[in-house]
Amino acid sequence: MAARQTSTMTASDADEPAPARMGQGKRPDSGQFRLQVDRQTKAFYVSYEAAEQAGLVIKQAHPILQVAIYDAIGGLNKILEAPKI
Repeated sequence: MAARQTSTMTASDADEPAPARMGQGKRPDSGQFRLQVDRQTKAFYVSYEAAEQAGLVIKQAHPILQVAIYDAIGGLNKILEAPKI
């Protein structure tokens, strides 16, 4: 069986900031309106119109997906429908 290596923290290591955590950490909120695809948040937008425009592009390309816009302040969730051609 191989011996384990142990590391010791020196004084210079304590002064350095911890590295940024990689993975599925919580994303910082950067807008009131959240674009959700199949109940997963994909992007944040400052205005409803920008979120709706991006959502309609996705809905037109993939009509089977559920695309919604969530208003974080108002607590409202609006599901987008594909425009009729």
